[in-house]
Amino acid sequence: MIEPHAHAPPGVPRHPGEAGPEQARLPVRPGTGRFLVLLGVFVCAACGLVYELELVALASYLIGDSVTQASVVLSVMVFAMGIGSLAAKRLRHRAAAGFGAVEAALALVGGCSAIALYAVFAWSGDWVGLGSGGPRWLLVAFSLAIGLLIGAEIPLLMELIQRIRCQDAGGAVADLFAADYVGALVGGLAFPFLLLPQFGQLTGALLTGMVNAAAGGALALGLFRRDLTRRGRWLLLIANVVVLSVLAAATALVDDFERAARQAVYGGHVRVALRTGVQEVVLTGGTDGRPLDLFLDGRLRVNGDDERAYHEALVHPALSGGPHARVLVLGGGDGLAAREVLRHPGVRRVDLVDPDPGLVRLARRDPALSALNGHALTDRRVHVAAAGPFRWLRDTRRTYDVVIADLPDPGSTSSTKLYSQEFYGLARRALAPGGRLVVHAGPVTARPRAFWTVEATIRAAGLSTVPYRVADLAPAPATGLARAALPLSGAACDDWGFVLAARARPVLTLDPHEPPSGTLSRAALRADARAAARTRVPGLPPSTLVHPRYLD
Repeated sequence: MIEPHAHAPPGVPRHPGEAGPEQARLPVRPGTGRFLVLLGVFVCAACGLVYELELVALASYLIGDSVTQASVVLSVMVFAMGIGSLAAKRLRHRAAAGFGAVEAALALVGGCSAIALYAVFAWSGDWVGLGSGGPRWLLVAFSLAIGLLIGAEIPLLMELIQRIRCQDAGGAVADLFAADYVGALVGGLAFPFLLLPQFGQLTGALLTGMVNAAAGGALALGLFRRDLTRRGRWLLLIANVVVLSVLAAATALVDDFERAARQAVYGGHVRVALRTGVQEVVLTGGTDGRPLDLFLDGRLRVNGDDERAYHEALVHPALSGGPHARVLVLGGGDGLAAREVLRHPGVRRVDLVDPDPGLVRLARRDPALSALNGHALTDRRVHVAAAGPFRWLRDTRRTYDVVIADLPDPGSTSSTKLYSQEFYGLARRALAPGGRLVVHAGPVTARPRAFWTVEATIRAAGLSTVPYRVADLAPAPATGLARAALPLSGAACDDWGFVLAARARPVLTLDPHEPPSGTLSRAALRADARAAARTRVPGLPPSTLVHPRYLD
């Protein structure tokens, strides 16, 4: 007796009168054909996940705030996958032709997505801020298009595998999703460990598109070619040849494109452009009387017109408040903070901790940058450690008279843990009796909430604080990636904010017996502290590792 809900044997209709899919006419045995379909699922899933990760990585690099970019890209893409699955129902009666067309379109859109986004950004210079709609909407459009095409794959592949050997739906779905998930695993690992370091974002996406087109075309035109009409075969063949030709040509020209885009972004005076393994480093100017600018991952970190005002304001008030024989600089791989520290004759040792040895090497060897930092990194008192500041503070047992946190603004996801209560607790532990901590806390006027969150977080770690600010006298950058140096609000930065902290309330002053500052005075410093105090946002909670507050 057959139980009412027992599965029908493979190839047998599940209900009386229900016809199974028409048997495909394959050039290979059914078992081999089924394996090739599952292999196609594996390859397409790997390519699809690479497209997703590439969009997240590029958006995070160009816009910042990786949590928001990942949320936008993945949520839009998953939504679109559902719409694509529904839309694919109309193609089931022409599953082979539909799958081939979907994969050709996916290869073209996904493969070209990175280069298109970067081109719009480079030549429009308009990405930062919620009001700049073009490139942000383009990111959403690519996420939507790629999601629609990825979503259409599984229903069509389900139809194709059932045409090879009809089996119960549960078994077919299990086989397809097993291959899909394993392919996603391989794609997810290949992106950060192979494609990104070996080929970069642009070339990696183009090569992925070529693999995607080849896999889809081979499955449709090779395994299921007898299911296609003569006209369908020719159209699909032409489409795949065009897609592969476009992607191959773009791959061959990608270096020229990057050079042209870099000129559009940074201007015509790029001297150094390298990827260190930690970040992209670009130096512009520094010769023929042009000011030197340093960009890290596309963000302006050093502006030769005003860097001295910033570094003097960061370093001198902290070193003027007491002993400063032992100084720790967290970040500052460009050597400019160390330059200001070494101007104080009482300094005996400077430990500089930066995660990028490539940047430190450049700061030592590049003629313009090493001249700007006064060859500080070759001074025998300076000891450089290539390590992350958080991990280094956690492991060290040394104590310092002054700890200087010369770190990126707290607005990006990657830097939030360096502005957390846990981080400042470790910094407090590293302070010698009477020691001071000074923190670059981002712009006060443009992002007062983030600035005062930093101050509240330092107080929560058990330190007394004195916030202050100094004006940024250089004009705001107008175009290209320089705009990424602006705060996430998109407003121009007209000041820098700092927080001086110690176990007992520190005194904000400049020592008259130390080397004079070219941009600071005691009266101006006190006035700047009062100006900062007027922007206070009360009642802010501290930022922690598990609850970062800077992205609110």
